[in-house]
Amino acid sequence: MIDETMVLTSRALKKWIRNPAAVVPGLVTAIFYIVLFGNSVNPTNLIPGGAGASGVQQAFGGAPTYISYLAAGVICLILVFNMAFGGIDLVLDRQLGFLSTLLTAPIPRSAIFLSGVLQNLAKALLLAVLTFAIALAIPNGLELPSSFGVVDFFGVFLAFGLLGLGLSSAFTAIALSVKSIDSLVAIVNFLTLPLIFMSNSLFPSGSFPQWLKDIASVNPISKTNEAARLLIVNGRLSSSQLSTFGWDLLYLVGFVVVLGLVGYLVARRALSPQ
Repeated sequence: MIDETMVLTSRALKKWIRNPAAVVPGLVTAIFYIVLFGNSVNPTNLIPGGAGASGVQQAFGGAPTYISYLAAGVICLILVFNMAFGGIDLVLDRQLGFLSTLLTAPIPRSAIFLSGVLQNLAKALLLAVLTFAIALAIPNGLELPSSFGVVDFFGVFLAFGLLGLGLSSAFTAIALSVKSIDSLVAIVNFLTLPLIFMSNSLFPSGSFPQWLKDIASVNPISKTNEAARLLIVNGRLSSSQLSTFGWDLLYLVGFVVVLGLVGYLVARRALSPQ
């Protein structure tokens, strides 16, 4: 099963890399949110004379600038959108007959599902790393503490990777279950916007009404942002911060297990002979 999964994943990634029209929009989206949204919708611009460094840090959980706070949220947006619409290739494979060919070949059905999960995760994580680099490169962009190191970088992307793995399992199963691109687009549009706006990706959840705070507190995107921002803002964590980071990762591991199992069962049913 591993060999078949890697062959199918490699095929999809080669198609993606050789098609600039599939890669560039993801980078443009990242630049749009970081540069344009981060500056035009910056809440501190609404305060006459500016909020001041201490006011910004208090409002955004210790982040020195709004873009430093926003960077993790934008990466989560990139993950959500790429996982949601990454299944279009799988729908096209069904429509063009390639999926039917795979179903008649002597390969495990699970390899088809796992390859869909892995290809979407690899694409999204590459764009996530590039988005992180863009946030660091732009003027007045992401500011990292002096104690931020390689281990912290991998900790940040461990959180992003867990979120991506869970989302990829869910959206791959959906893509394998629908028959047309129109159906997939309608479903993912219905799911992605609530996921994003009911999280702390763009603004701190402290400004939300209580009912929305309760939802945001269990949203896996919020947990990912919290874990990533702890490292981005603080670098070396205190014992209490490390505990919070650990619980966030544990929550995301549970998220991956649940969605991975549900996604596999849904995909197996969708790929079973009719």
